[in-house]
Amino acid sequence: MSAPLEKRTTSPAATERLGERFAASLETGDVVALRGELGAGKTRFVTGLARGLTPAARVRSPSFTLVNEYAGRVPLFHLDLYRLDAREAERLGLEEYAERGALVVEWGERLPAAWLAGALMLAFTVGEGDERTIAASAWGGRGRELLEAWRGID
Repeated sequence: MSAPLEKRTTSPAATERLGERFAASLETGDVVALRGELGAGKTRFVTGLARGLTPAARVRSPSFTLVNEYAGRVPLFHLDLYRLDAREAERLGLEEYAERGALVVEWGERLPAAWLAGALMLAFTVGEGDERTIAASAWGGRGRELLEAWRGID
């Protein structure tokens, strides 16, 4: 895995703006795995991603629905694996979602290993107040390309 490449935000709005700028890098089949404690900013980041793909998107956490879909330049499938393990996640039909759009997965560390191998992993850490550190890393494949795109945004 690559050494983490960190970015910091100082407010929920800044976390959303970072997601919005990163959205331009997403393509069908991409997987972005998010990890971090509850309230770390994962859903805020996804709000920005969705807005970057379709300005009218209204994001809500998929904790109970497991998957929310947002139409846009690239359809965005927002998954929440908080209540699932890797075997249960595999049964969600991940391949079908990836064929139709990009996957952004909260509690992404619960994805099966084969999915993580080509994913961009974003680890959210809570700082003081509204400060967040988001560390990006990847093993290979498309994840490495997305890591380079992450490096290029401010």
